[in-house]
Amino acid sequence: MRRLSLLLLVVVTSLALARPAAAAELEGYAPYQPATRCAPAAKPGTVLFARWTVNRYGGRFGGISRACGGSRSEHQEGRAFDWSVDVRRPADRARVARLMRDLFAADAADAAGEADALARRMGIMYLIWNDRIWSAWDGFEPRPYRSSSCPSLRRCSRTLRHLDHVHVSLTRSAAAGHTSWFVGRL
Repeated sequence: MRRLSLLLLVVVTSLALARPAAAAELEGYAPYQPATRCAPAAKPGTVLFARWTVNRYGGRFGGISRACGGSRSEHQEGRAFDWSVDVRRPADRARVARLMRDLFAADAADAAGEADALARRMGIMYLIWNDRIWSAWDGFEPRPYRSSSCPSLRRCSRTLRHLDHVHVSLTRSAAAGHTSWFVGRL
């Protein structure tokens, strides 16, 4: 009996100390995957990412799905999340800064020294906030952003400029919960 207990203890301990599957293989930088169809039901990975963001950083849930029609959007495929935070509020700017630091900061590399590891594991395709876009295909380097619906920034709404929310688009694989960050979470 004692030998069986010891064996069970060794097995349980090794399972508890084993590296999770999420730590095994890091995804590369995601390519752009434009919306191509109308399937607006919120995908499980998008829902989990949205809940994780609001629970960890605060702010409000701004929604995932949008009605189909007009121009295509990842919202219409259930793989984009709008996080309601406002650039005019210092507390919201701090929330976004914490998220950005966790996702993209040089000191936020994983144990193997891989840059942008969390964003890559989550399958983030791009993020838009405060007239800037961070896209995977550009190594998440911030770039100026202006909506194609805006003739100029001065004539553009706060929403289209992403001053009142952060827009996050996920890859199809991430939206389905099939990237390494989702292992053991879904």
